[in-house]
Amino acid sequence: MFAEIEFDQQGLVPCVVQDFATGEVLMLAYMSGQSLEMTLETGDLHFHSRSRDELWKKGETSGNFMHLRQLRYDCDGDSLVALVDPAGPACHTGERSCFYREVLGSASPRKDAPAAPGEPFPVTFEALSALERTIRHRALQRPDGSYTVTLLDDRELIGEKVEEEAEEVVRAAREETDERVAEEAADVLYHLSVLLASRGISQAKVMEVLNARSG
Repeated sequence: MFAEIEFDQQGLVPCVVQDFATGEVLMLAYMSGQSLEMTLETGDLHFHSRSRDELWKKGETSGNFMHLRQLRYDCDGDSLVALVDPAGPACHTGERSCFYREVLGSASPRKDAPAAPGEPFPVTFEALSALERTIRHRALQRPDGSYTVTLLDDRELIGEKVEEEAEEVVRAAREETDERVAEEAADVLYHLSVLLASRGISQAKVMEVLNARSG
């Protein structure tokens, strides 16, 4: 594989880091031949610091290691994508992703409720992973009056709610508008996500089952 990687004049190649479970982009850094070799040997991401001109292991100081699940390179061989299991926030600021600010936007959370405190508002493809983190946050913080906490504490109730919402989306598909179908489907996904969380089952586990069936 090394023969197919196009390192630049400084002997580096950019590497985009994505969460293996959610697909979210976490950071961008540069790899040298040595850091690429160390990454493959150890299973933890290693990079080359352009400012310090030295090899560094992601998480060596913070403890927020990036455990490699898959490494890909593009059609031209001049960039990499590392799919990882992150042990903590990717950004040195403590944010989950280094890409938490918008061009012409604000780094501060919007008023219309991000997924969890400190997170930017999720875009469409991040919705389910953001919801999963929000449910996890509710389970830990247990705010008074939280509907999610009520469901997490009552497995019989959450089972009934999933069944109820499934019936409603079927009825909407039969009798109502596309907008109503989307709304009812969202209710199903929310309640199903809470049910999974109540059993300690991650969305990634469900996706693995789907992937195994794709053949």
